Amino acid sequence: MFGLFDAIYEWFRGLLIDGIVFNFTGLFTDTNNRVNEIAGQVGQTPAGWNAGIFNLIRNLSETVIIPIAGMILTFVLCYELIQLIIEKNNLHDFSVYNIYKWIVKTFCAVYILTHTFDIVIGIFALAQNVVDSSAGVIQGSLNISSGTALDDLRVMLEAMGVGELLGLFLETFIVSMCMEAITIIIFIVIFGRMIEIYLTVSVAPIPLSTMANREWGQIGNNYIKSLFALAFQGFLIMVCVAIYAVLLQSITAGSNPHLEIWKMLGYTILLSFTLLKTGSLSKGLFAAH
Repeated sequence: MFGLFDAIYEWFRGLLIDGIVFNFTGLFTDTNNRVNEIAGQVGQTPAGWNAGIFNLIRNLSETVIIPIAGMILTFVLCYELIQLIIEKNNLHDFSVYNIYKWIVKTFCAVYILTHTFDIVIGIFALAQNVVDSSAGVIQGSLNISSGTALDDLRVMLEAMGVGELLGLFLETFIVSMCMEAITIIIFIVIFGRMIEIYLTVSVAPIPLSTMANREWGQIGNNYIKSLFALAFQGFLIMVCVAIYAVLLQSITAGSNPHLEIWKMLGYTILLSFTLLKTGSLSKGLFAAH
């Protein structure tokens, strides 16, 4: 009879040990997948991330926004001409040079407006090149090895009783569920950034139509800063992911599994928080309001 209970006891211990090791393996695997997917997402241009959405935004901009931008450009150019004429003692010191200056400004303003999407794509292509280059530099930090740690963990688990194993199994299960929830938050941040990019790009012709005038041009200048901030936010996200991966490499499941799984959860929460801050940090760095 006691032999039967001992067999059931050992079977249950083995089941718990296998379950704990499986949960730890899943945590490491999910972490690697999460890191690699984030790195892949932020390196995309608006056209490359989703060509269908980008084409929709471009069609809306060209059919709806550009006519409005054309009217604004006409007003700005007329306002600029008036300023150029009256700035020299109310027409008393009028110079033909001012007309040539206005013609050059008009040409530049029209050129910018008609090449709005080329400018936007160029900014994000530049940022994509920076993100791709940074990914090549930090690629070695983006893979977390679990082989040795899990071998040490199994040895440690073999010495534990059923009660401690059951508690550890519940901990790993709870942490796994929490990390899945945090993963959703992380990708809401990543996808939210892309939606913000599409919304910003959709009205690009309007702020760029103000570039010809010194006063009104502040709108266009700030818009360009916002584009750079959104574009280089991807680089900041890559840095966050690299730091996260390096922190996770310090985790050794065989030392104190109770502590290490909660450290892994803490690092993931820290990653979520820092990703949420990258948008405001990037705008602050580029002085975009």
